[in-house]
Amino acid sequence: MAEVAGVFAASHTPVMLNFADAIPAADREAVFAAFKDLGRRIEACRPDVLVVISDDHVHNFFLDNFPAVCIGAAENYETPVEHWLKAEHRTLPGHAAFAAHLLHEALDEFDPSFSMELTLDHGVLTPLELAGVTRDLPLVPLLINCVQPPMPSMRRCLQWGKLLHKAIASFTGVQRIAVLATGGLSHDLSTPRMGLLNDAFDFEFVRLLGERDERALAAFAAGHVHEAGNGAEEVRTWLVARGAAGGAPLDVMFHKGIADWYTGICIAEWNLAK
Repeated sequence: MAEVAGVFAASHTPVMLNFADAIPAADREAVFAAFKDLGRRIEACRPDVLVVISDDHVHNFFLDNFPAVCIGAAENYETPVEHWLKAEHRTLPGHAAFAAHLLHEALDEFDPSFSMELTLDHGVLTPLELAGVTRDLPLVPLLINCVQPPMPSMRRCLQWGKLLHKAIASFTGVQRIAVLATGGLSHDLSTPRMGLLNDAFDFEFVRLLGERDERALAAFAAGHVHEAGNGAEEVRTWLVARGAAGGAPLDVMFHKGIADWYTGICIAEWNLAK
């Protein structure tokens, strides 16, 4: 049976790559150092597969067909889909066997979509790029609708995380599987509020991620996410990771609202050893 080797989370925004110099040097160096630390921690847990929980920014899906949850089940993935992203175009390896296992296990409790033809966007690529995660590590994308209402409830996302944990524990194809959630925190896109952050929401949400009371976490996220901007809906990916990590405490490597990057930036790991 496989082991949950590590559970991590990191904010993503394309401006980290495209406009890195838009913020003070001290902040930039601290963020990039935290991403390097993230990469070292992922490498140290020696995963055979990395499940990346992100969202699709209306690239693979649109209003004619927008799944609540989509499991990537391909042997490889082209990325990035955005021609303007300052990142190397590359093909990332997938792990179709674990994706098929996750899909099979999920269908007992949920009704996910799956795809063998995803082209991944900045949501997946940016944290991998900055963390320096090897391109040889097989990925399984788990895409959560954080863009177009109706979206999965916060409580449902925690349940998905628990399902992911169970699916990893029952998989016999590899020994170690790590989880990386990417998205959020507070930010607003294409509105007059773009660049306005909500530190109060961000810090309380992150605090609750490390607590054992998941009902309080889900209730807070559901009740206040609208105060943190339309992009803050991506905290759903963090809740999936929290569900996979159980009640483990959260080790925050970096957390600061960076208005000139339009996003609350946090990088963290659930300490499974505790």
